[in-house]
Amino acid sequence: MEKSKIRKITITAVLSAISAVLMFLETPLPGFPPFLQIDASDLPAIICAFGIGPIWGVAVGLIKNSVHMLATKTMVAGEIANFLIGASFVLPAGIIYKKNHTKKGALLGLVIGTVTMALAGVLTNLYITLPFYSKMMPMDTIIEISNKVNPYIKDVMTLTLYGITPFNILKGILLSAITMLIYKPLSPILHYSKRPC
Repeated sequence: MEKSKIRKITITAVLSAISAVLMFLETPLPGFPPFLQIDASDLPAIICAFGIGPIWGVAVGLIKNSVHMLATKTMVAGEIANFLIGASFVLPAGIIYKKNHTKKGALLGLVIGTVTMALAGVLTNLYITLPFYSKMMPMDTIIEISNKVNPYIKDVMTLTLYGITPFNILKGILLSAITMLIYKPLSPILHYSKRPC
């Protein structure tokens, strides 16, 4: 039991370090507001959640955001939102895969995780991220910038519906696709016990 716990902590630490590095490698996507930048930092978290358990996957997200806070540009509002959105993807996906330890279970978990991440993205942006950005830049300016890349964005609600929500759905789809491709080859390293916990 002690060796198992140490191994889980070690795997979580390694994946957290990888996740923290990936979080700094952001890139904007065409057709989305420029402040919405995608990264692959939730990938190690979902791999961890599938390999050794959902709580460990959430821990990866917590650690990587704690590291990112040291270089925050958003007075930690961005990191809080990133953690909440990431956890809303990793936790349900990990729980479902733990209960249904098959390829179908993994796919179902990732689909549910993508949906919950999209919903969490709406709430965290409406109540955390956008209110913070509006203190640094007028909301009208944020809307204007967003409207230049997506003419359907005309106010906060359309920014949420036509900018933030599609972005998070696309992010979930990309993370899910990569996870389905790489998890099986990695599972012999991570899946050292019969049942994840």
